[in-house]
Amino acid sequence: MEINKDLIAASSTPMVLGILAEEDSYGYAILKRVRELSGGRMEWTDGMLYPVLHRLERLGHVEARWEVAESGRRRKYYRITSRGRAQLAEERRQWQAVDATLRGIWQALSLSVPASHPAAAAPLPQGA
Repeated sequence: MEINKDLIAASSTPMVLGILAEEDSYGYAILKRVRELSGGRMEWTDGMLYPVLHRLERLGHVEARWEVAESGRRRKYYRITSRGRAQLAEERRQWQAVDATLRGIWQALSLSVPASHPAAAAPLPQGA
């Protein structure tokens, strides 16, 4: 299943902030964590992630620092700030409202569509 790019873009901020709330991280590790958490259904690219990180940094939601890894390679690590934690809490409230609304719609559809209607055979979205 390919997830719509609009949904990926809309969910990128809470996902990145949520991952950074777990622990400080760097770009490749964030990409790997998104893939892991989505069961492989979301494959973000550098070109999608770094603009999000840079925007969050400009907004004061994350801070960045350079570190040298054991391999000797420099990595830019990101950490969530207190402003970022507040934003994550707000994003969570908003996504919970969207999720509740969609669940209500899916439930209403499953109750109102006759079993013989083609929509009745359509699978409900994941998590519904």
